[in-house]
Amino acid sequence: MSLAMTVEERQDFLAQVHVAIVAVADEEGRAPLAIPLWYDYRPGGEVALITEREGRKTALIRRAGRITLCVQGTVLPYQYVSAEGPVTAIEDTVTVEQRWALASRYLGPEGADAYIESTPGSTERMVRILMRPEHWLTRDYTKVST
Repeated sequence: MSLAMTVEERQDFLAQVHVAIVAVADEEGRAPLAIPLWYDYRPGGEVALITEREGRKTALIRRAGRITLCVQGTVLPYQYVSAEGPVTAIEDTVTVEQRWALASRYLGPEGADAYIESTPGSTERMVRILMRPEHWLTRDYTKVST
């Protein structure tokens, strides 16, 4: 029995709300940078991230042009999806509406309002990064028969 997810299962799982670990190649001699981030994804589409424009992470992503994103369920039996692919765009302009939509995904509308209010001036320092998943690794331990 295969524990791998089908195309539909992996896309549906990635579309659920999880915190992603995003990994990107680092400078020579250092391990890849791996950092937790909020993300958005719709089945069949691209992964969208919003992060600081001037940070080390963004500089590495610009240089590498590829990232890996991994999400895991937190309830037994575990499931995970890892997707790797090219960065298709780095948008240097982010709107408050885009930040609110991403925050709302994780915090709900009231939490998103509070988050945006508590981070004034942040929007101008952000970029939106899009990645097209090309290579997938998945496991779904709910498929194990007992």
